[in-house]
Amino acid sequence: MTNLVWLIPGLPLIGFTLLLLFGRRLGEPQAGWLATSTVSGSFLAAVAVFFSLATKPPEERVYEITLFEWIPSGELSIGLGFLADPLSITMALFVTGVGALIHMYAIGYMHGDPKFSKFFLYLNLFVFAMLMLVLGDNLLITFLGWEGVGACSYFLISFWHEEPANATAGKKAFVTNRVGDWGFMVAMFLLFFNIGSLKYSDIFSSVIEADALTQTTATGIVAMLFIGAAGKSAQFPLYLWLPDAMAGPTPVSALIHAATMVTSGVYLLTRMNPVLAEAAGWSIDMIWIIGLFTALFAATAAIAQNDIKKVLAYSTVSQLGFMFVAVGSGLYVAAIFHMITHAFFKALLFLGAGSVIHGMHHEQDMRKYGALRKVMPITAFTFIVGWLAIAGIPPFSGFWSKDEVLLAAWNENKIAWAMLLIAAIMTAFYMSRLVFMTFFGEKKWGISEHAEIEGNEEQTETATDSEADTEDGDKHEVTPHESPIVMWLPLVILSGLAAVAGLLNLPFSYGTKHLEHWLEPILFGNEVHVTASGETKWILAIVAIVGATTGVLAAAFVYLKKRSLARQIEHSVLEEAWRFDATVSNFMGGPGRKGFEATTLFDQKIIDGAVNGVGKVTQRMSTRMRSLQTGLIRSYALGMFIGAVAVIAYFVSRMGF
Repeated sequence: MTNLVWLIPGLPLIGFTLLLLFGRRLGEPQAGWLATSTVSGSFLAAVAVFFSLATKPPEERVYEITLFEWIPSGELSIGLGFLADPLSITMALFVTGVGALIHMYAIGYMHGDPKFSKFFLYLNLFVFAMLMLVLGDNLLITFLGWEGVGACSYFLISFWHEEPANATAGKKAFVTNRVGDWGFMVAMFLLFFNIGSLKYSDIFSSVIEADALTQTTATGIVAMLFIGAAGKSAQFPLYLWLPDAMAGPTPVSALIHAATMVTSGVYLLTRMNPVLAEAAGWSIDMIWIIGLFTALFAATAAIAQNDIKKVLAYSTVSQLGFMFVAVGSGLYVAAIFHMITHAFFKALLFLGAGSVIHGMHHEQDMRKYGALRKVMPITAFTFIVGWLAIAGIPPFSGFWSKDEVLLAAWNENKIAWAMLLIAAIMTAFYMSRLVFMTFFGEKKWGISEHAEIEGNEEQTETATDSEADTEDGDKHEVTPHESPIVMWLPLVILSGLAAVAGLLNLPFSYGTKHLEHWLEPILFGNEVHVTASGETKWILAIVAIVGATTGVLAAAFVYLKKRSLARQIEHSVLEEAWRFDATVSNFMGGPGRKGFEATTLFDQKIIDGAVNGVGKVTQRMSTRMRSLQTGLIRSYALGMFIGAVAVIAYFVSRMGF
């Protein structure tokens, strides 16, 4: 069944081709179901390959297939091939599984959109690119998928490009990711110059068996790989594109921020773990330090966001920071474990937010929500499951994976553990804030859209409960409603996965660590083993539970009891993410723009001027010299005579007569 590995990316590519040719003719909803069926078929192919690998001994769970030679160029020979091993198939399973559910959800969410078929065209292309990224047997194929998801993210984030803000968000994502792509390319160049191949199997054998990389070279490669990973996985300071990516339709947010694009950096660093093992310690420390700072930074920003999707966006940045802490600590299994559980509960939360937005007639401000659990019970129930998972409440999946990451931080540095625990407590707080403002408390969706809604109880009492002002001053009925089955069915499935995914890697005994056993062959013995005793692990787990519970209770006290305290917490500096984005934007629009204009002027006047000047001098000299070419034979004869006399005179003078 491993021979079916080419079908995993092949089916979404077929779906993309069919939608490109016949998408408009198929229309709604047929185009959506076609796209969903191809990704579902890809998931079934991934399941088949998984079971085929699982039946083999651990040392034989690697399957490579080359379809054809892609780039034959001297010493560089790149084949279009696929690598099926525990890591790539794990990624393929949740990319296609969650991706299929998001496709199904999008059929309902995008209902009535005039570009319905084009949206699914982009979704299929995105999934194809992501699968090429994780299944490629060499770095160039991975880079092909890497660039593919970057291009598709631009198409999808700016899908509603009629709004200038949406178009700007798409461009921002595209440009920011190019910075990371530069790091990826330099890492590839260094690997090829030192090893002579970009194929993973050649790289790993050269590094592990032949010791082909010096520590200095390996450190440079790791630093460049980290820059690439930071761009795709939104680590500070390259996180800037991700919050703005909320401009895209909600299914795009779920696809990009949950199971696919943002996990690429974690996948890349985990895949290249033999190279990381050869690098200097400071470069590895840099990974977990940046991850820790990103986790804390984004958590503080999420506390003060009022846009429901912005809260989840900063939450994604923070959770990715957790994964980088695990990678930098050498606990790759913990990073992949949290990546899997995050794919389930974050996709659930984004789709749940989309269901709320859909039911609230595209309103995204949480201050205009409240008490929605009564009118959207399925969305509320499933969202609460995702909330408990990300908050780290046992027995939901997020508790188990986040506990592993906290243990990784403890094993690395006790101060790092304390700071990451604070980030975890803040996660429980801001996600509880989101849930309480959306599904509990007093309903705000009867308030005039133009009224001040900062939790003022008097406004709530005087506003009508069933009407809201439109922009032209007329009133219309605001009636939140539950989403159709095509939207809530994926929520139910994802809520089940978010609840039980922790079973993949329970810490109770060696026999319950299924994910660790599964990934062991691709780690080449580079997984760091935690030195903490069993008693210490229990104490740390209890502390994590108490911390998460404290975060939930604190949010309940503030947002259900003492709403006036919220203003002291939701500081404008936090709402603007410490104004880092604004500072960068102001710099790029001010001194940065002037610098670019000066560079352009230098290029035009100095560089181009020098080139054009040489051309003009040559042209003028040739024009003057052209006058010597008269075309008269006697002139040429005279010139020859004068030249001959000059030559004879020269030789006579040299002879000394």
